[in-house]
Order: sequence, then structure tokens, then C-alpha cells
Amino acid sequence: MSLESVRAFFRAHAPDIDVIETPESSATVALAAAAHGVEPEQIAKTICLKVGDETMLVVASGSARIDNRKFKDRFGGKARMLDAEQVVAVTSHPVGGVCPFGLPGPLPIYCDQSLQQFDEVVPAAGATNAAVRIAPERLVSLVGATWVDVCQ
Repeated sequence: MSLESVRAFFRAHAPDIDVIETPESSATVALAAAAHGVEPEQIAKTICLKVGDETMLVVASGSARIDNRKFKDRFGGKARMLDAEQVVAVTSHPVGGVCPFGLPGPLPIYCDQSLQQFDEVVPAAGATNAAVRIAPERLVSLVGATWVDVCQ
């Protein structure tokens, strides 16, 4: 259970953060923004990418797009998005609920600087109708992420 692994993660590492479930889907940036009453930019979308043999997660502002040049300069290769089945296999989370919390194994996690403009961001929480509200610096700290500049 993906949502359950995220709940377990927060119980163990940040019991003060509640997983918010909404009756409506928050599987896209637009739906998540509407469900949580924030601007799309404040949604922290998690993208599962592969460069060569390395799979990684990049968390970025909901309106940000990967800049191919910046990404290649930082990681030494072109980013390839994983398909839905690969994403579930790597993260245990369904597309629309992918997040850096409650993963089945270690993955490199990077947070784009586009998140730093906010006091609080809203990433998914392992299901297409679940999220958390968290400060970007706390997100980075909890998941051991590295700040990068790879988006437009």
C-alpha cells in the first residue's frame, strides 16, 4: 500500500505532518491546486527520471518544466521519463501520487530551486487523492534531497 508506506514514513520521521486525503482526485497539478486551494506553482510535483542507468526523483514547482540543457549539464545526460509501470515498480506510488516519501528503497532525490520561493509546498502523498503541506527546506531534510537548478 503506497499511501500506507507514506503514512508510516510520516509517523516515524515527522509525526506533526498530517497526510491529507481529499474526496476529489489531485492526480494532476491543476486538480491538486484546486483540491488544496493553492496556486499550481505551489504544488510540488515529483518526476521519476532515468539518466543512463541511474533512476532519480526530481521534485519541482507544479508550473516548472525540466530544462534539457540545465539537466544535461548537471547530470551528464538526457533525462528520460519512466512509464507508469516503471514508476510504480521503483517508487510503489501510482502516477498522480508519486512523492519522495515512503519509498521501498533508496533513490537519489533532487529538489529544484523553483520550490524555494514558497514557505509551504504541497506534494502528493502516495495516492491520487493524498498530499501533505510542508516547508521546502523540511522536505529536503526529511528525504535527504539535494537542491538543484534544472528547471525553466
